[in-house]
Amino acid sequence: MTFDPDMVDALVPIPRALPPTSLVGEFVEPPMSVLDRRSGRWRRRAAQWRSLGIQSEIGRASTGVHPDTDYLRIRSDASDAGTSIFDPVLAELCLRWYSREGDRVLDPFAGGSVRGVVSSALGRWYTGVDLRAEQVEANRQQAGLGGDIEPTWIVGDSLEIVRHVGPAYEADLLLTCPPYGDLERYSDDPSDLSAMDWPDFVATYSSILRESVSLLRGDRFACVVVGDVRDRSGAYRGLPDETRRALVAAGLSVIADAVIVDPHGSKQMVAARTFRGGRLLQRVHQYLIVAVKGDRMRAARRLRDEVGS
Repeated sequence: MTFDPDMVDALVPIPRALPPTSLVGEFVEPPMSVLDRRSGRWRRRAAQWRSLGIQSEIGRASTGVHPDTDYLRIRSDASDAGTSIFDPVLAELCLRWYSREGDRVLDPFAGGSVRGVVSSALGRWYTGVDLRAEQVEANRQQAGLGGDIEPTWIVGDSLEIVRHVGPAYEADLLLTCPPYGDLERYSDDPSDLSAMDWPDFVATYSSILRESVSLLRGDRFACVVVGDVRDRSGAYRGLPDETRRALVAAGLSVIADAVIVDPHGSKQMVAARTFRGGRLLQRVHQYLIVAVKGDRMRAARRLRDEVGS
């Protein structure tokens, strides 16, 4: 396939009334440490992506949630069943800002089709690994939505991601979003992170990130979208901090993060109850954590021809 950026712009156009030198005209969204998913511009662009036919909730019905944290769903958009769906605009920003056309994108937590479809539409070669065969099959049914470069999804345990993709595989971007502890439980498989107790979750999660980073070329970026979760007492577990520690332990340098402000939606209906009951604030944000393997300036120079040069 010869990648045609006009194909993406026709489907998901950057407003042409904006001068190309404006932040939005050049970068799609301003590259700042607050990303506001509530804005009209963001929501319209997300709707355009979804008009491709992306149905990321298919295959993602959870088997249950933490009994004391039903009000803590933090990855939006939610399907009617409450299953979290990765935002396509957020995927687009990570791909445009931290990779370039023709790059290989690796995703060790490949639940949902969004990151694969958007990667394909932007001319990236996506490979995702997910433990559940039904999830991978649901993803594969949407493989052609983004264009002729079809994403690759592999059934397997990401602890063995090197074996699944092959030791010769080299990625140009690590882009992923892990399960948020047991906030949504996707299966009863003991290898499923969402079915693990917290100490096992942290150890396994860190190992998966380490193995994935080993497949990342030098002078390349990693983007991890993550939010925090509470234990049964209401205390935060510190998942974003665990993510940063795991990336650093894997040999990366954390160079940036952004607060992703989510639409408030139904959270407004339960905010009063949860605040009165335990003085808990409704969490309406996540984090984008960006790290680099190797030299940040060399990694940035490689992307000069992409959007956001």
